[in-house]
Amino acid sequence: MTANPFPIRPRLLLGPGPSPVSERILEALARPTVGHLDPQFLRVMDDVNERLRHVFGTRNSLTFPVSGTGSAAQEAALANVLEPGDTAIIGINGVFGTRMAEMARRMGAEVVAVEAEWGRILDPGRMIEAHRAHPHARVLTLVHAETSTGVRQPLEEVGEALAGSETLFLVDTVTSLGGIPVDVDAHHIDVCYSGTQKCLGVPPGLAPITFSEKALARVRGRSRSVQSWYLDASLLADYVGEGSERRYHHTAPINMMYALHEGLVIIEEEGLEARFRRHAEVGAALQDALVERGFELFAQEGHRLPELTSAALPGGRPEAPVRKALLEEHDIEVGGGLGPAKGKIWRIGLMGAGATHENVARLLSAVDELLARGG
Repeated sequence: MTANPFPIRPRLLLGPGPSPVSERILEALARPTVGHLDPQFLRVMDDVNERLRHVFGTRNSLTFPVSGTGSAAQEAALANVLEPGDTAIIGINGVFGTRMAEMARRMGAEVVAVEAEWGRILDPGRMIEAHRAHPHARVLTLVHAETSTGVRQPLEEVGEALAGSETLFLVDTVTSLGGIPVDVDAHHIDVCYSGTQKCLGVPPGLAPITFSEKALARVRGRSRSVQSWYLDASLLADYVGEGSERRYHHTAPINMMYALHEGLVIIEEEGLEARFRRHAEVGAALQDALVERGFELFAQEGHRLPELTSAALPGGRPEAPVRKALLEEHDIEVGGGLGPAKGKIWRIGLMGAGATHENVARLLSAVDELLARGG
């Protein structure tokens, strides 16, 4: 038997994603592959959709995983509700707000950008003022957990302000779902999406998304077809829905659906509130320990994500050599900065199965060793 020419060494994944995957989920990936219309698989898919409703905090009927990563769900969210000439109010304080604005422009929308410094939240009052200035905007978007900065964006005020309007509230929860409360229905969110590879603890490849009835009415009332056939929610609904008739749309990633199902079962066993507490406790422990060592936290105080910590190394030390040594010598991955933060910060993820005190201790031990010897 020919040896694998590219053997992969295991790493401790403490970057911005993907996150560590438990043995149970890896075993789920190895279950028998069946057809995407096999009744056995459809039962799994239906149960995944119901479990996603629980994690999202919604009763939306159209809740399912897009076959693709979080960026596919981001594109699906915007493509389904925007048409050329629509106004989109986009909150931008990092990479993923910037990406939403670019996607909206490519779809022919008029983008009203509301920007904040990277590492700071978008003031809810400014978002509400932008909506007052553009009351007929089709969507207003926010990134709940900005992966590029570690900022946790408040949603309550904006959701409440939009609830009685025709504007759809669209929220990116790629790095928050399963790690901190999302509460789609309570915050009047109309379109919300995520990814499997962050706090859900599943490999990358699926992207949960949910549409409110208000959003679905927009999709069904479009004057032209969604520009993406593959991501058209009206077509996908005929496949992922729970009716007796299923219309073939595409070949779903069967084994990834098994993995997501197992991840959602694990979440139910732990309990959402307990899972949120675990992420909060472990994230606080890491942030306190980093500050004690002279790291400077990057995200705005009072609005820091527990599952993704952004920090500059002590004394302005260059981050890349230490991060490289951490990977090569200790098999620990952390992320570097993006955009204006490139070369200035680390992004440390404690997500899903990776959010443990043991992982914090292992990381800190390695960091102490590397910093003590000057790199």
